Amino acid sequence: MWIWQQANWPDFRWETDNIALLLRQVSFNQGLLLGKFDREPSAQMTLDTLLANIIHSSAIEGEKLNAFSVRSSLANKLGISDEKPYPTTVQTDGLAEMTLDALQNWQTELSLQRIMDWHTLLFPEGYTLFNPVQGGVLRGIEPMQVISGRIDKPKVHFEAPPRSGLEDELTRFIDWFNRSQQDVAMDPLIRAAITHLWFVTLHPLDDGNGRITRLLTDLALAQAENRSIHFYAMSVSILERRQAYYDILESTQKGELDITSWLVWFLDTLNSSLQKSLNDIAQTVAKTNYWQRVDQTLLSGEQVKVLNRLLDASPGDSFELGISSSQYQKVAKVSRATATRHLTQLAEQGFLVKAGAGGRSTRYLIASK
Repeated sequence: MWIWQQANWPDFRWETDNIALLLRQVSFNQGLLLGKFDREPSAQMTLDTLLANIIHSSAIEGEKLNAFSVRSSLANKLGISDEKPYPTTVQTDGLAEMTLDALQNWQTELSLQRIMDWHTLLFPEGYTLFNPVQGGVLRGIEPMQVISGRIDKPKVHFEAPPRSGLEDELTRFIDWFNRSQQDVAMDPLIRAAITHLWFVTLHPLDDGNGRITRLLTDLALAQAENRSIHFYAMSVSILERRQAYYDILESTQKGELDITSWLVWFLDTLNSSLQKSLNDIAQTVAKTNYWQRVDQTLLSGEQVKVLNRLLDASPGDSFELGISSSQYQKVAKVSRATATRHLTQLAEQGFLVKAGAGGRSTRYLIASK
């Protein structure tokens, strides 16, 4: 029995005690992130965040977009001057338009027509000859199933509600979405999680259900903050946990109306996204403070480039534990002798310190000032 076949569908329930700590953590990090900005974030930051959401949301579905084209479409829609404009397409312009409509017009009531308009932008006419999806139209009468495996032994991961009655199901979802925004008893983060699960379970479209679902989730999160989302891209964290994402959806959709496990997964993934943005901000501040402390006149252009690469290193990055002579050669595009000389100078001047054993295995770290 699928979740939508349960007698009280969609009367979701959950164990409050099991998500209380996560809710506090997410709310704290959400407030911390908002508190980092005493005014609207820069247009560049807005552009970068929206770009990440679009690119990664499509990547979850296995579609690789041209990031330069999407970036130019977003820049045009936002009225930002792009230093290196790239040719846009009907598809990338549509992706930019639907994303901006959802987030900039977060106070506008949701309607079926609005969702259908997004779908039309997602699948413009002539989008592809190999997958002729008609945008702006609900799915047909054929059963909507998510299947994998061999043709003779298919595995059905999920089956959506039948086509008959789909309009009524969507009306109920949209009415709930609009009413719940004003419901003081409904935690806005839980509302975003329910929005995601409910719409993707209805699966009302032939294609693009996942991307429209994540756009609705971003809209719900924007409403939770009473502002457009500029600070984090949840689709990035979902893509990092892609298999777990499909696994938790499958187990939830095959279960009863207790969605505690789904809420835990959703909130943990959202928290990861918030924490990543907080780490990025801390790294940017640290980098800015570093260059304010040191004398750049002592450095060559190649040395500045290498120091910036070290300052940009993230956990798991090959430069997290420092840089070797061979890595210096590749980053700075210099000879082995020049790399060795530059590293020696940087160590003598106090910009770098040696780490690890000597010889070829010697690595250099940013010196703390």
